[in-house]
Amino acid sequence: MLQIRKGDLVIAVAGKNKGRKGKVLKVFPSKRKVLVEGVNIVKKATRPSQKNPQGGIISQEAPLDISNVMLFCPRCSRGTRFRTEILKDGSKIRVCKGCGEKI
Repeated sequence: MLQIRKGDLVIAVAGKNKGRKGKVLKVFPSKRKVLVEGVNIVKKATRPSQKNPQGGIISQEAPLDISNVMLFCPRCSRGTRFRTEILKDGSKIRVCKGCGEKI
């Protein structure tokens, strides 16, 4: 089971993007990678198309390995590990191990 989901706020903990925060745009479970907004920006050469009539070099996010990101706790203001708690109605929530805040 992957612990990071689409829409989560994460922080990069390794690599050239260490310390950058962003929202998860897409998760690739089979490759164990995540696409994070504003993190791991790469330049890509593109041919002219209807979407980009000029072509040229564009900047876009590249996937990061899921082991290089951690869930960000707004209360602790840092990357955190978490535990899963089961509520009385049977639903599961993720809770920060450091401060106990719901993530």
